[in-house]
This record gives sequence, structure tokens and C-alpha cells, in this order.
Amino acid sequence: MRILIIGEGGRESALAAKLQKDSRVTKMFFANGNATTDAIGKNVHLSEIKELRDFAIKEKVDLTIVGPEAPLVAGLKDEFKKHDLKVFGPTQKVASLEGSKAFSKKFMQTYDIKTAKAVVFDAYNDAKEYIQTQQYPLVVKASGLAGGKGVVICETLEEAEATIHDFMIRRVFGDAGIRIVIEEYLQGFEASIIAFSNGEKIFPCIAAKDYKKAGKGDTGPNTGGMGTVAPSPEFTQEHYADFEKNILEPTLKGLKGEGFSFKGIIFFGLMVTKNGAYLLEYNMRFGDPETQVLMALMENNLLDVIQDCMNGKDLELKFKDEKAVCLVMCSGGYPRNFETGFEIVGEDKVKHSQLLYAGAVKKGDAVVSNGGRVLNIVATGATYEDARKKVYEDASHVHFDYGFYREDIGKF
Repeated sequence: MRILIIGEGGRESALAAKLQKDSRVTKMFFANGNATTDAIGKNVHLSEIKELRDFAIKEKVDLTIVGPEAPLVAGLKDEFKKHDLKVFGPTQKVASLEGSKAFSKKFMQTYDIKTAKAVVFDAYNDAKEYIQTQQYPLVVKASGLAGGKGVVICETLEEAEATIHDFMIRRVFGDAGIRIVIEEYLQGFEASIIAFSNGEKIFPCIAAKDYKKAGKGDTGPNTGGMGTVAPSPEFTQEHYADFEKNILEPTLKGLKGEGFSFKGIIFFGLMVTKNGAYLLEYNMRFGDPETQVLMALMENNLLDVIQDCMNGKDLELKFKDEKAVCLVMCSGGYPRNFETGFEIVGEDKVKHSQLLYAGAVKKGDAVVSNGGRVLNIVATGATYEDARKKVYEDASHVHFDYGFYREDIGKF
């Protein structure tokens, strides 16, 4: 099989490393890839959907896997389907469940999916008037795609006013913030559940815990993710039963009700409170960095799982009875302003973990940073402490100028 993976982060590296073990995979292409994928297959510099389509036709690609959300929201699956090219992922309409928070919130409300109370606003003055009467904290979300950064927990009215002004007037996220969702704040812990859809049923993986804040102890700005552990130590069987009844089953009912049958990934971003699990958001693709820990623990052959999904077969997902920890090393200043182009050294001293490059590329004989989240270090162990010891021991040997990471990933 010839496989095209779209994306350039640690998630794509983890998928590639898993698929690399399968003898049926004869060639992998990556658009645009990174230093890890460069060693596994061939990186190609393509971004436009029509360029990707033409490449897939020319190279006789048997299967395309889409990592990031933007190509799916832009209609990559629809375009590929016209040419009988197989894509593991949803159509543009179904991808709107991630691409538009307003659309997904309406879907949740229509199908009685347990979620926070929320109101959608298109007009700045209406939103400004609404926040005068609300309790705080309050959550303000850009409806469109904002790279994981378009959600602000506002502690005060002044902060909420500044945020909606940033989103709707200053347009700090471009058109993504023209429409906003204002939502009640839920107190609890977050959990991520990635699930496979075969067009008829949804098959969830074990829950993962994502560390979204840039600083130790969950301080600082929101990021795309500073690390993950799996399984989530806080997410119990009781929480899973609540999720299944009040979120998973009505989501499946909603997908069928809207004619949203698809074969791909649906990711449930949850907030678990004293009143149970609530759905914060859908992602319609593999999460990053959740994928890294799930691939480390998954016992199934990934290509078999994807092909069974594509053929509408039921799945039996199996995971090792171990703990996995993923640490994300970042460019100094991330998620705000940061510089790139710094050489990464010490990879040869990583002995106990898997090093997966993300925002890093080959430059001659060197590997240099070219993004905010630069690389991932992933390990498994009998306990979280066993896994994190391996990760942090190996992380201590890897360096690039101004690089930083959180010291508390997997510490309980």
C-alpha cells in the first residue's frame, strides 16, 4: 500500500511510526512532514487541496490520512472522493462539527448531548450586552478554527469585554472570531476520548489527559498541548458510563439523524464535573498530542483498524495494561511569539523513550526547529512514574536554543 499522511506534527510522526511496522505499507508520503517522517518516507511540499489530489493520483496513493483539521474543513475528502481516492476522514459538512463551534453547539443542543449552556453571537453589541448579566468565570470561544487558541476563560466582565473585542473587532483570529460562542464555565477536569467511526458505530479508545496550559501547575496561556498521559488517571468507569449514555449514544443518533455517516475519527473533548461528563467540543481527526500516547499503547495493527473502519466492520480495540507519557518540547515564547531555526542536539542520547519530531526539519546533516511545538518524547511503563522517569531522563539530553517544557507532565 502507498499511503499519504497530511500534516507535519508529532501526531503524524506517531501515526507514521506505527504504520512503518506493517509490511503491507510499501511507501509513505507526507505533506509537509517533519524530520521524523523524512526518515520514514518522503516529505512533499504541498498545501493546496488540488495539488494534494493531483499528487495522490500521480503517485497511485491507496489511502490518505489527514492529521490537522483545516484540510478536512476545506473539503479535502469531497475533492478526493470525486476521483475515487480513499480518505480516512469526514466530508466538509461533517467536519463543520469541528470547523464551526456554533454549528457543533447547535448539533449538541438539538440531540440532547450533555454540554454547557451556551449562546451564539454574530453581532458584537449583542454579545457585549449579554455578558453584562452573566456570572463569572465565563468562557468565550471563536466559532471558527483558531489553532487550538480561540478559547478564553474570562474571570471578570472586563476580561470578557476585552476578549470579544479582540475576537470580533480586532479579529485576532481573522474570520474565525467573527461569530463567537459564549458558554457557562464548568469546573472539573478535562479528558480526551478519540474514537473510530465505521459509518454505523463509534468505537472509543481509552481516555487520555491533555496538558493545555504552557506553564507548570496549569498556569499561563492555552496551547495546542504541552503533553499527555494515557489512560487518564482521573477518568473512572463511572465517568465512562456517563459519557457513553449522555454523549456517545446521542452523538451517534445525531450523526445518523443528520445523514452524517463517515469513516474516520471523532474526538470528544470532555469536562468532567461533580455532575458528570460534559462535551466541550468535537474534533474530527486524531488529536495532538493524544495520538502519541494512544499509538504507544495500542496493541491493534493500525492499518487493520483503519481498513476495517473503511469497510464498515466492527472493531475490537485493545491497549496494553501500561501507562504512557508524552512530553512536548517547545520553542521559547510559544504559544506567543517565538523564533525558529535552532539546531537540535542530543537525539542520540535518547535511550528509554521514542523521540518524535514535530516542528523540526532536516537542514543538511542537522535537524532544526521550525515550529512552536518542536518535538515529543514518549515512553511507557508499569506506572505513570516509571514512564515519566524515562521521558524526563531522555529529555534532559535533548537541547536547542530557548527550548522549554513543563516539568510536571504525568506527575500525580
